[in-house]
Amino acid sequence: MNISLMTIDSLCALLGWCAVANLALLLVWFAGFFWAHDAMYGWHRGWFRLTPETFDAIHYAGMATYKILIWMFLIIPYLVLRLAF
Repeated sequence: MNISLMTIDSLCALLGWCAVANLALLLVWFAGFFWAHDAMYGWHRGWFRLTPETFDAIHYAGMATYKILIWMFLIIPYLVLRLAF
């Protein structure tokens, strides 16, 4: 049985590509929110009793939290590994 260990370079590549994929997903979320706001609100309004202001606040908070998590768990570790090694 051959178990190969992840090298620093492969870990950096993994973190980098994960960051790119997650930032692309965040961009799609923002684009959908920007261009299809009314359709998204109408769809969610059928499930929950939300005002447009509450709907906007939930999405902005979700996008901000997601962006912070991308930075904390993907981009900053990537930069630290690149600078350290």
